Amino acid sequence: MATPAGNHPLPSYLDPNHLGPWGVYLQQVDRVTPYLGSLARWVETLKRPKRALIVDVPIEMDNGTIAHFEGYRVQHNLSRGPGKGGVRFHQDVTLSEVMALSAWMSIKNAAVNVPYGGAKGGIRVDPKKLTRSELERLTRRYTSEIGIIIGPSNDIPAPDVNTNAQIMAWMMDTYSMNVGATATGVVTGKPVDLGGSLGRVEATGRGVFTVGCEAARLTGMTIAGARVAVQGFGNVGGTAGKLFAEAGAKVVAVQDHTGSIHNAKGLDVPALLAHVQQTGGVGGFAGADVMGNDEFWGVACDIMIPAALESQITQDNAGRIQAKMVIEGANGPTTPEADDILNDKGVLVVPDVIANAGGVTVSYFEWVQDFSSFFWTEDEINARLVRIMKEAFAGVWQVAQENKVSLRTATFIVACKRMLHAREMRGLYP
Repeated sequence: MATPAGNHPLPSYLDPNHLGPWGVYLQQVDRVTPYLGSLARWVETLKRPKRALIVDVPIEMDNGTIAHFEGYRVQHNLSRGPGKGGVRFHQDVTLSEVMALSAWMSIKNAAVNVPYGGAKGGIRVDPKKLTRSELERLTRRYTSEIGIIIGPSNDIPAPDVNTNAQIMAWMMDTYSMNVGATATGVVTGKPVDLGGSLGRVEATGRGVFTVGCEAARLTGMTIAGARVAVQGFGNVGGTAGKLFAEAGAKVVAVQDHTGSIHNAKGLDVPALLAHVQQTGGVGGFAGADVMGNDEFWGVACDIMIPAALESQITQDNAGRIQAKMVIEGANGPTTPEADDILNDKGVLVVPDVIANAGGVTVSYFEWVQDFSSFFWTEDEINARLVRIMKEAFAGVWQVAQENKVSLRTATFIVACKRMLHAREMRGLYP
């Protein structure tokens, strides 16, 4: 692989031909490089994480045995501010995945112009197999291990897959005990009683809905009566589905880890959300027909919202998608090959790095509120969120029209220029 003069060859796990989420991200950077002008001389900055920490997380299990788990915290780019990004607990977490997620956080934060860099963390563990006390010990030990690089002005974790406000409370408390002072701003997504922000739980889904409505308006699609299919029905997909339904759309299909359901006349979304709350998934919901998980991708719909995990829309199923618009609620749900297929079909893809940025935007609000110890109302927070999301999407849309590129490439153009301009202005030290 060719490398610019003065640079060492990329290690194998940074190679764009290396399979995995990081390889997907590197391909996305390569696609945007021709549009960066004179800033392209700095593009290698985006291809190498600033800092990657791998930690051993040993805990004593309830039965007295000692178990070891592998944890990560990656800071991709800090040129525009402290690192910001979630922590996920999942049995399939890898370094490649966490690196990619941290990079997408860099893009996302720059795209909506909040003063953060990108970071991400994770532990390779199935949290469903742990007791509550084991989960707490795991969280606290992991927080202590990554404590050398996190902090309110350094790197601010948040909830992600299989983590929640309780996990954030344990992280905040552990960090605070270690530094000898209550530091509410070290994490976001906390319980409101511990400095969390109103509106945070629904923020990502509300952002998905907001940019989806803007994209529909600009393309002439009417939301009322539009058929929506959602993959993943938690905080993101469930909230987005609820808001689209309240706007008059029909949620006709939903898929999660418990199965896929369908009702061409439209699902009763409040009843479905209650069912998910009670049972943990959409499987077994009485108001729908069961459909095969593979069938979900070919369901008749106008809007599809992948809001689960990465690499769900691939070259194997992209050709069957009937939607006119795909709004990415999850991080990295569409592979580059699938992106090309959807683009060739005329499907508008509203990419994750703008569509799901509502969560980090309200995390920014929470961080600001923690620093000032002055808190806003939920209406104020939602209004600020909608304004920022609309302004960011309008900017991305304009760049896409001017350069005749996809919304994903346009978002990368906006974000990468902001990051690299900051890098250029700061210079290199020493």
